[in-house]
Amino acid sequence: METDMIVTLNAGSSSLRCAIFDRSGDGLDAQLRLSLRGLPDAMIWQREDTSTGETKEEPLDPPDSPDTAQEIALATMTERLLAEIDPARIAAFSHRVVHGGQDFTAPVRVDAKVLTRLATLSPMAPSHQPHNLGAIRDLSERFPDTRQIACFDTAFHMDLPEVDRLFALPKALADDGLRRYGFHGLSYDYVASALQGIAPDIAQGRVVIAHLGHGASICALMGGTSVATTTGMTALDGLPMGQRCGALDPGLVLYLIEERGMTPAEVHEMLYQRSGLVGLSGISGDMAALLDSDAPDAKAAVAFFIYRCQREIGSLVAALGGLDALVFTGGIGENSSAIRKRICAGLGWLGVQIDDQANDQGASRISPNTGKVAAYMIPTDEERVLARGAHKLLLEA
Repeated sequence: METDMIVTLNAGSSSLRCAIFDRSGDGLDAQLRLSLRGLPDAMIWQREDTSTGETKEEPLDPPDSPDTAQEIALATMTERLLAEIDPARIAAFSHRVVHGGQDFTAPVRVDAKVLTRLATLSPMAPSHQPHNLGAIRDLSERFPDTRQIACFDTAFHMDLPEVDRLFALPKALADDGLRRYGFHGLSYDYVASALQGIAPDIAQGRVVIAHLGHGASICALMGGTSVATTTGMTALDGLPMGQRCGALDPGLVLYLIEERGMTPAEVHEMLYQRSGLVGLSGISGDMAALLDSDAPDAKAAVAFFIYRCQREIGSLVAALGGLDALVFTGGIGENSSAIRKRICAGLGWLGVQIDDQANDQGASRISPNTGKVAAYMIPTDEERVLARGAHKLLLEA
């Protein structure tokens, strides 16, 4: 039987997404998209048939405990996947791996040596890397004869100028890998290619893409290439996120440890799990929930998020020397017309305008055609980028 399918796995801290792509034709045709979300407290199952548009959703039994949530989710996903496809048809599993460090700047077939090297990067992406690698290990055991391929979020930023890579620390630390890497690269890769299809002239210019979701960052592109981004060596930097703090005075961390007596582990847990929108609001890290709330702290958290987005966009425009287009993507960027409108309302000085009707309807272009700066909303598709990376690697093998 021909191995004509690529299965993508995107294992995150709160969700697990899977897609099946047919590579037998001229292109990559998405057959099915499967997902489990709501981890670690619950599991919501969704099956989307991309040929018919039919979507089914159902709640499943919650995980036994947060510690076993990912393990249970992966076992459930594998069971459901095998109900959809003969494993003999799978040419490769293509995995999202958040951090590739200095060594991995393109898709790679994973073996024991690669897996060991990637595990050393887990401290720089503790909310994601262990889940990414756990999925690879699990599927390697279940399907020992099927290729496991890793595609990296950091790879999109491999050509960042050195001036954007560096921190003002002793040079030896930079030489040892303590530098800016950037994240959400699979999303930026897809959105940049989609913009090329929508508006090729604009895509070759000065573009800022805002990937806004539970994890959030913004990237400046020149000619489709990343030249500056808000995230750094870890995914803590930049914008406030659902649970992560975003940009922070490093002296504050020292103060918490030295003066407040917090242990490094306690600080780590706070910055990764109890900060960001949930920390500011005391209610939720979910933007939709905060927008629905009348609580003053919820409104303050939303206002802070919008302010930080506006401030970071201004910084990235300075790095580009101007702006031709602003693109929104990610869970918040795609689904919240109110957030898009409020962010753009503070960017009039850049020439950014919103067409309210287009924005409310979720149109692709959400700015007037006569505007100085084009504004778009482009849904991301990280799974397609994973499939492309694996397909290219298989063709080269």
